Amino acid sequence: MPWTREEMAARVAAELQEGFYINLGIGMPTLVANYIPKGMHVVLQSENGMLGIGPFPLDSEVDPDLINAGKQTVTALPSSSYFDSAASFGMIRGGHIDLAILGAMQVSENGDIANWMVPGKMVKGMGGAMDLVAGVKRVIVLMEHNVKDEAKLVKKCSLPLTGSKVVNKIITDLGEFEFLKDGLTLTAMAPGVTQDEIKHRTEASFKVALH
Repeated sequence: MPWTREEMAARVAAELQEGFYINLGIGMPTLVANYIPKGMHVVLQSENGMLGIGPFPLDSEVDPDLINAGKQTVTALPSSSYFDSAASFGMIRGGHIDLAILGAMQVSENGDIANWMVPGKMVKGMGGAMDLVAGVKRVIVLMEHNVKDEAKLVKKCSLPLTGSKVVNKIITDLGEFEFLKDGLTLTAMAPGVTQDEIKHRTEASFKVALH
């Protein structure tokens, strides 16, 4: 059966490494904060000006002044620091963030990502995704495999691009994909999910390298 959102977040958390500086995108990627391996020290960065983000708060811990880039309440750590957006984007554009975990509306078979707008719909702002995909060292996309029976893993993005050839890995509810030297490659599948099912629900072409 497909992975749940929590299982997907836990799989992304397994990609983290000691000492990483990490930016979590809006939506499902924020769940990764709850699955950081015990004993591992990583630093979560939010482009609205916070370095050192803790797990989501319990009801008794909510502070409405402590929010992430998605306007969700978060907790601070003893080592947390605060700064303006100029300093935050300086960290991103300067290549100081090791990993960005982002949601997406579409990812193409060559690593393009579209995740900032749908033409004709209201856009509150461009956000920081364009800077993130251009400035961080590695990009992982965490998304549902399909929306309303439409593939999100496509041959070519039809929505406005956030970045071109910038995605390194994709984790969906059906499987994991990596961009290796020979192209987009399926490297893991959710329990009970078949290759035929994934191919049927994917527009992009991909190779298979299951372990």
